[in-house]
Amino acid sequence: MTSRKGLIGVGVGLAAAGVATAAGVATDRFLRARRAEVEASAPVDTDELDTAGSVVVADDGVPLYVEIDECDAPTATVVFTHGYAHNGGLWARQREAVHAAGYRAVTWDLRGHGRSGEGDDSSYTIAQLGRDLATVVEHTTPDGPIVLVGHSMGGMAIMALAEERPQLMRERVVGVALISTSAGGLAEVNYGLGKQLGGVVHRLGPAAVSRAGRRQDLFDSARVIGRNVESALVHRYSFGGPVPKAVIREVAEMIFATKLHVIGAFLPTLMEHDRRAVIASFAGIETLILHGSRDRITPVSHAEKLAQTLPGAELVVVENTGHVLPLEDPELVTRELLAFLGRTARSVGGSAS
Repeated sequence: MTSRKGLIGVGVGLAAAGVATAAGVATDRFLRARRAEVEASAPVDTDELDTAGSVVVADDGVPLYVEIDECDAPTATVVFTHGYAHNGGLWARQREAVHAAGYRAVTWDLRGHGRSGEGDDSSYTIAQLGRDLATVVEHTTPDGPIVLVGHSMGGMAIMALAEERPQLMRERVVGVALISTSAGGLAEVNYGLGKQLGGVVHRLGPAAVSRAGRRQDLFDSARVIGRNVESALVHRYSFGGPVPKAVIREVAEMIFATKLHVIGAFLPTLMEHDRRAVIASFAGIETLILHGSRDRITPVSHAEKLAQTLPGAELVVVENTGHVLPLEDPELVTRELLAFLGRTARSVGGSAS
């Protein structure tokens, strides 16, 4: 098999995995840091957590990279959770705007992603991500109202948190924003390829990623040869319309900064994810559902089903956009988030009066 053909085969697997959902226009700081080693895994005093970044330690010892934008007398703390093969850089624009609006912001990298440490492959589950999110909240935000914002697998982590810590959701979470995510049924998605070919991708994709993960060095070499193929895949599965080539390249670098064995290990939990029963527990919490009309990874029907389960939620479908909304239309996402946060602030004020 030639390197080029090998990359095409892996590309099919990556599409099945949803890796092309990855995105994030990383700042130079994030790109430099990704090349550095993960920070030491020793626990740190949470008083030292600041925008310079530090770690909190998960229940199984994995260091989770966290950044906090502090704010005097914040209305609430907004916790941003990115998705599959992303890192916290996904939220750069939204995080800045939210902080400027008077909210405390917490951003973290999922295990095996960005600057967080790696765990055992068996730990790469959505249930564990829910526990990790709980750890991040407990260490960075021990009191006060919380707003949870999640994109793609990050939204699933919020659902797993609700399943794991229902009391936390009831007592402290005042808002949930679910962007380009699903409560279940991802094994039925055909990625815009039709039912028959989509089924082939589901069958062959995981094996392709697994094989590539065993030879990361050869895969990295093949990427250089197949850069045009890679860019085409990233564009097709990340966005719904034209985006600058520079953005596509930066997104591709973010995607492939995630090790292939991590990507492969997360595949089963994504396909098995089914927390449709958990969504009902969000009733009474201000909820925003934001989705692109051309999302090939998580079709818009998944957002519509979420909205049907939560009649009080606001559903915003963004026409002609794909899976990675925070980057494809950052101004709109920021605007919707700020309006949503305004509604949560009113609910916090009402409960306090």
